[in-house]
Amino acid sequence: MAGDGHGLGRKVDDSGAGAFSQVKLLVAFDALLREGSVSRAAASLKLQVSAVSRMLSDLRKLYDDPIFIRTGQGMRPTPFAETLRLRVRGLASETEVLLAATNGTPLAKSAVLPVADHVTAPLSPAPVPDNWSVETRTGIIPLSVTPADQLEAAPTPRSKAIRMATIGDNADPHRRLARYIATTAPGPGQSRPLTQEEARDALALILDGQADPLQIGALLMTIHYRGASASELAGFAEAIRNTMTIPARFTRPDLDWPAYVSPKIRTAPWFLHAARLVAMAGHKVFLHGHYGSGPESGKLEMAAEDCGIPVCLTLAEASEALNHQGIAFAPLGALAPQTRCLLGLHAMFEMRNPLHSAIHMINPLSAKTAILGASQSSRRDLYRDVARHLDLPNIALIGSVRDVAEYTPGRMVKIFRMASGVDADTTVAAGRKVKPGTSGMLTQREYWQAIWSGAARDEWAEAVILKTAAVAFLALSGDPQARFDDCVKRAGELWAERKR
Repeated sequence: MAGDGHGLGRKVDDSGAGAFSQVKLLVAFDALLREGSVSRAAASLKLQVSAVSRMLSDLRKLYDDPIFIRTGQGMRPTPFAETLRLRVRGLASETEVLLAATNGTPLAKSAVLPVADHVTAPLSPAPVPDNWSVETRTGIIPLSVTPADQLEAAPTPRSKAIRMATIGDNADPHRRLARYIATTAPGPGQSRPLTQEEARDALALILDGQADPLQIGALLMTIHYRGASASELAGFAEAIRNTMTIPARFTRPDLDWPAYVSPKIRTAPWFLHAARLVAMAGHKVFLHGHYGSGPESGKLEMAAEDCGIPVCLTLAEASEALNHQGIAFAPLGALAPQTRCLLGLHAMFEMRNPLHSAIHMINPLSAKTAILGASQSSRRDLYRDVARHLDLPNIALIGSVRDVAEYTPGRMVKIFRMASGVDADTTVAAGRKVKPGTSGMLTQREYWQAIWSGAARDEWAEAVILKTAAVAFLALSGDPQARFDDCVKRAGELWAERKR
């Protein structure tokens, strides 16, 4: 088992070459634990990133443990890896000391234990020294210690596990939540991420109104501080979706398009025009989202109505709109009001919580393809892992400060994709830079509408719309070999036909 913590090497290679190779792995292990990144560990070891990546893969096989898991805050060691941190650091530190002499640095005397099997008395009296500079004849022995987990009455990992196991799935809701908080919160070496099932149950209790307010803050903020894992986000997304009233029979969309936009973003929702182009191509597009809780919280609903997208307050209405018009928008407050309240805790924490990430993955009507935006590169890989947990085979993610899928022209863009379950990233060159146009005497809303109608021309806005639609077509293809340029061409043809 990977988590017993008894010994650095699980699978012992009897050959000298194998042992030497494993020692190198331990030095790399120490660098990875210190740096928390494959690239930074490679830099500290003066190795290629690919070499350290291979070593990490070998470590995972050696210990039968992931060693590191991806979270919203980057890579984090597993609980098993944390149990080895001090031992691996000690080995690496001693290696550095022993090898220091090869660089012309003498070993410190304190690093070498004196050895004296016997002492021979001199044949004649030795001269009396003028000072007291003489080393003791007794060696330095290791300090006697007792690890804390072996002290009488001290809680051991085994006793903690037994105590946690006594809180069953049918226990009082407050005790169950306490179990999940105690699982994720104690700190390095003593905590672990929640499994998908645990995360689903924890959030289900909260959404059902069975949690103490202190428990809500403790669970969400400790996970946010550490960085949510893919299993936790997947479980949260399932819990949110399970609170929705889903019709027994419904029209399944081809594309799920989450649109959760921060009210601090004051730009026009160009992505809605891109969604219209995708619907024109015959794909059923379901958008869901919100625009905060302030005085402009209905912005997306108003914009959807302006461009003829039905605004639906139930999933049954959305299914009907998809069946007849091929596109629909549903505000989160109508689909999952309790979840929207939890997102509103931003005002109390002055920071996001893990649900701001999980909400993008709820996929209410079980589309097989999704298009997302993510402001942080680590979250793009994380969302792809979440998609695997949720059996979502096709996904396309682009970098966006809006956390909604909207292409930014004039710069190099990497599209993180999964096509039919296979990773298939696409990098798009920056191309010619264009600047946004000005609305002149029009309001932002009027200008946004005028671009679609053709009453105004804006090369930058058109590039945003066409290339955002192209990313959606790329995702919908389900083909790892699909070309972005072909998708842009298709979007351009639809743009030219839109006035019909």
